[in-house]
Amino acid sequence: MEEAELDAVDWALLDALQQDAALSNQALAARVHVSPPTALRRVRRLHELGLIERQVAVLNEDAVARRLGHGLSVIAEVSLDRQGSEWLDAFERRAVQEAAVQQCWCVSPGPDFVLVLRVRDMPGWHALAQRLFTQDANVRNVKTFFAVHRGKFETRLPLDKEKEAGR
Repeated sequence: MEEAELDAVDWALLDALQQDAALSNQALAARVHVSPPTALRRVRRLHELGLIERQVAVLNEDAVARRLGHGLSVIAEVSLDRQGSEWLDAFERRAVQEAAVQQCWCVSPGPDFVLVLRVRDMPGWHALAQRLFTQDANVRNVKTFFAVHRGKFETRLPLDKEKEAGR
């Protein structure tokens, strides 16, 4: 990834896209006070620099769950017996292949991994736990938390206001 200087317009574009990636190029340009061609060129550059990983729609989990059936959010702390890089990499590869795994964090200290998962129901959780944890001889311990309420969910990164202002 190329290191490049970013100015206040770049930071404003990133912030605006975090709030609403579906903005038309014209609306985005108006929001950050540049011409549409300038906005388009800069957004392409931000993609090329790797600052924008992808643009997605964030679905309402509860609304989707009501249509598909109950939804169960799970946070799991996973500790492995062996922590060599090959063992950590092997577990991570298996975990990220599971559609139910929304986030996979290798952490330290404490457990080796923290996973955020979304499954349909308890039978779905049980099947996933069997595949991912029980059948892996290197998994020493799994501590799970079942969400009863989500107080906040945010995908937006806080951007340094001094960088936004070009200081």
